[in-house]
Amino acid sequence: LSLLAEGIEKNRKDPGPYACQYTPKDKKGDFYDDYCNWQRIPEYQEFLFNSPAAKIAGQLTKSRQVRLFHEHILVKEPGTSEKTPWHHDQPYYCVDGEQVGSIWLPLDPVPREYGLEFISGSHIWGKMFMPKKFLTHEEYDYKPKSFDPIPDIESNRDQYEILSWDLEPGDCIVFHFKTLHAGAGNPRQSTRRRAFSSRWLGDDTVFAERPGKTSPPFPELTFKQGDSMIHPLFPVCWENHQTA
Repeated sequence: LSLLAEGIEKNRKDPGPYACQYTPKDKKGDFYDDYCNWQRIPEYQEFLFNSPAAKIAGQLTKSRQVRLFHEHILVKEPGTSEKTPWHHDQPYYCVDGEQVGSIWLPLDPVPREYGLEFISGSHIWGKMFMPKKFLTHEEYDYKPKSFDPIPDIESNRDQYEILSWDLEPGDCIVFHFKTLHAGAGNPRQSTRRRAFSSRWLGDDTVFAERPGKTSPPFPELTFKQGDSMIHPLFPVCWENHQTA
C-alpha cells in the first residue's frame, strides 16, 4: 500500500495526458483521476506485476491467462462533494467479454456511506448502458440510441439490491465490467479517499468497436472488431500453470 501511495503522489505531481479534474476551482475539495500511467510509474508496475491482483482476477474469471487492461487512480480529497454517477464500465471500453473484472483497492478507510455502491446481478441483465461523463453526468458523445439509457436508480432505490461495504486500506472489491455502480463524495474533513483500480482481461476478451471515442482511447490500436487483445499495451500478468 505504501508503494501505491508513493505512485499516486508521483502521478499527482506529474499527471498523464488523460488526467481529469472534476471539482471546480472555486469549490471545496478535489476529485481527480488519471489512468494508463503504469509504464512510467515504477510503483504501479511493481504492484500490477507482482501483487496478487492478477491472480485474483484470473481465479474469479476462471481464466487460463490474464492481461492487464489498464490502471486507474480515483482520488477524492477531504471535503469533496462530487459524486460518481451510476454507470458500468464496459461501454466506455474497447473490449467485449465476460471474463473481465476490475479490482478497486482503497488506500484509506472508506465507510460504506463514502464508498462505492453496486447493483447486485446487473452484470447479467444482458444490457449495455450509455456511458456518462463524470464531470457533467451527461451521456457520452456516442451515436444516439447505440446503448440503453441508464435507469433512474436514485429515485427507485427500493427496486434494486444495492450493495456496499465498510472498507479498510488493503481491502478490495472485485466486480464485472458490466456491474452498475456509483460513488459517493468524501465530505470528511481530514481523511482522503484514494483508490487504485486495476482492470483485467481474461480468456474470452476481444476488441470491440464503439460508436464513439472510448475511455481510455488507446489511439495506438489498429484492431478490428473481435480481434484478440494481444498487444504490448496489455501484458500477460498471470497464467494458470496447473494442469487439468
